[in-house]
Amino acid sequence: MDIEPGLAEAAQLFKVLGSESRLGLLRLIGHEPRTVGALAEASGQSQPLVSQHLRTLRQAGLVRAIRRGKEVEYHLADIHVSHVVADALAHVREPGEEPKQSGTEN
Repeated sequence: MDIEPGLAEAAQLFKVLGSESRLGLLRLIGHEPRTVGALAEASGQSQPLVSQHLRTLRQAGLVRAIRRGKEVEYHLADIHVSHVVADALAHVREPGEEPKQSGTEN
């Protein structure tokens, strides 16, 4: 049961984004469109593994493939993808404050 329309789809999106490898690939593609070979080289992952991650990202609608002659370049599907990843990174990089416990002074 959806409390709000789109929550189930958003949860699925976060499952796809729950992979450090896929987030890294999205960051690389966000800087410039790249081929599987270029992504494998830049990420240090094998080409078959990069292809598998790209398939998952395409199925989730996060990247799109554009054929350029004999090669296929991968692009972010839209700017929102870049924002979601950047916002998540900004969130985890922020210095956190320890929660204050009631009744104690800091």
